Order: sequence, then structure tokens, then C-alpha cells
Amino acid sequence: MHLYRAALSGVLCLFILTGASFGVRAQSAKHKKYVVIGYVGGYRGLVDTALVDAQKLTHINYAFVNVQNNRAWLTNLKTDSTNFRNLNKLKLKNPGLKILISIGGWLWSGNFSDAVLSDTSRRAFAASAVQIIRDYGLDGVDIDWEYPAQAGAGNKFRPEDQQNYTLMFKSLREELDQAEKQTGRNLLLTTAVGGFKRFLDLTEMGKAQAYLDYINLMTYDYFQDSLGVAVHHTNLYPSKMYTAEDNADKTVKDYIAAGVPAAKLVMGLAFYGRSSIVAENSQNGLGVKTTGKAQAGGYTMIKDSLINKKGFKYYRDKDAKAPYLYNPSSRQFISFDDEWSVKNKAEYVKDKKMGGLMFWEYTSDTKEYLLDELNKVLGK
Repeated sequence: MHLYRAALSGVLCLFILTGASFGVRAQSAKHKKYVVIGYVGGYRGLVDTALVDAQKLTHINYAFVNVQNNRAWLTNLKTDSTNFRNLNKLKLKNPGLKILISIGGWLWSGNFSDAVLSDTSRRAFAASAVQIIRDYGLDGVDIDWEYPAQAGAGNKFRPEDQQNYTLMFKSLREELDQAEKQTGRNLLLTTAVGGFKRFLDLTEMGKAQAYLDYINLMTYDYFQDSLGVAVHHTNLYPSKMYTAEDNADKTVKDYIAAGVPAAKLVMGLAFYGRSSIVAENSQNGLGVKTTGKAQAGGYTMIKDSLINKKGFKYYRDKDAKAPYLYNPSSRQFISFDDEWSVKNKAEYVKDKKMGGLMFWEYTSDTKEYLLDELNKVLGK
């Protein structure tokens, strides 16, 4: 998940079954429950786990582990190790909770391409990632490569990334399988992926999914600077107020068409807003030409301090199933997820028989307004 998103905001995993061949994860025949996966930002320092309600989650993804010298690398060893111990203590409240390391993110994906370039480097990278799992008694690995075969935050990339991305998961799954045999514990492999078609064009998700337990769709940050207008950043469906390619429904359909089983797909939620300044007071800001960006904050702040307050008025785009705020005095537009949009997305996940939902990032909604709504709809 983007550290870039986290900076502006303050943002999964398992059915384990044995496949017919070594290292392959089969699709679940029975969908017993939905996953609720929360990202927790360890890159900020020590995590206050007293703020984390373990009983409302099935998985926590610890963001982020770096990639250095072709290895998974704990940049802040003392802090990370303390966070791992404290997160594992949450299992006293929820024994079924799974803790995964998330490797990469917006600012730490620069060395992925080198790390998985050869069979030798892939095996070494996989071994280093799984060693962290072994050392701290964790439950799996999440890969957040932003992005294979394209630059992301100016990262190194090459055409070979397309195949090497798949082969990386193969190596990781084989390493995890060996650790499973030795420890007798189920270990997970997941990935966070771009919620846009180009990510699919430059990867082999139909092949890669065979090694994965869940594929977490980053169905947010649809702000598209190239459009030059104020848009929803985490809409479920298209809006009729402007023309844009990306929305969560299209992303889900594209991934299924690419060969990913719906039961492995996890819908992403934004627990933070995105904001822009528009040029004129028309259409309540939505679809209007922008003149710049602005800060938005996390949902707890948005709900408590901005909705129908301080000159902001709340609106719903019923076509897109997306809420937004607009302040005509400052011409500030804010897009975000709220209880209404989360309910719509959770119902969508149930209707499409998807794996569940994940969100970026826990501290953006400290009062757990959205997490409570999510649990309510899923019947947890």
C-alpha cells in the first residue's frame, strides 16, 4: 500500500488448501467467512496496539518491510521486532488472528525488480522473507510491489518483471511450504495489486494467483491527475458526472476475466480522504476542473470535524455509490469512504462471493466507524 497514501491520510489472508501440485493454492470449495484485513503502519515507529481491536479483524498486515541487497530487510530492527511481539499478543484476544509482513509499498518497491531477476536471487529473497516469519512467529508474507514492469515512485523496472513477478510467488510459496512442514503451521502468501487495468496488462495474474491465498485490490486512489478534474478516489461504480476508466466494479471484473477466482479477491477500502481545489463553484465540485490539491485526513477526522461542518456539505453520488464533501467558500472537494459506501462495498463482496475486504490504514479511523460498519454488514 502506498506510503504515499499514508502520508496524505495521516492505507490481505486465507483459505489454505493443498493443491494438486507442489506449491499451488486451490480455490476454497466452502466459503466459511469473509476476511477483514487491516494494514498497520509500523514505518511510523512503535504501534500502539491498545488502539487495535483484534476481534474485529481476521488479518493484520504490517507495513512495511523493505527490499535491500536482494533481501527482505527490517529497516528499523528494534522497533519492528517490538511491534511484532506486541501484535502477536493480540492473539490472546483473537486466537485466529493472522499477522503478516507486507513487503514493499510505494516508497520501498524500488529494488524488487533486481531482487527477483534470476532464479538464484528469487530463492534468496524468498528465504529472507520467510526467515523473518520464522524468527518472529508470524503467519505469512504479503507482497506490495508498486509496480512490476512500470515505474511506480520512479522505481527500477524492466519487461522481465512480468514473468519474474509470477516466479517470485512460486519461490515464496515453495519456501513457505517447507516452513509449514517444519513448523506444522499454515503460512500465508498474499499480494496487494493495482486497481487498474494496466497492472493486469503487465503481469500474469491468472498464473500468479495459483500460488496466492488472497489478492488484495487497491481499489482507491483513482484520482487520475491526467483528467484534471475532481473525481471520486474510491468509487464502486462509474459516475455520470465525469468520464473515467477506473472503478472498483470494473477492477473486480477485469481480474476475474484475467483468471483470478472471485473467492481470492479482496476489495480495498480507503479509510482516508483525498482532496482538491476546484476552479469554480459548479456541480458541487465533482467533475470540475482542479487548480491544485489539498489535505483531507482520515475518516474519523472527516466524520467528526468536516461532514456538514465548517462550510462543508455532504453529498452522495448514487450512481458511483460514493460520498463527497464540498465547501463553496474554499472550493475544496473531498472524496472518501463512509459507512454508506462501505456498506455498499461489503454487500457487493457478498453478492460476488469475493474473499472479503481490506483497508488502508488503521490509524486513519481511530474510532473505528468504518470497521464497525464493515463487521456489521458481514455479520461478524
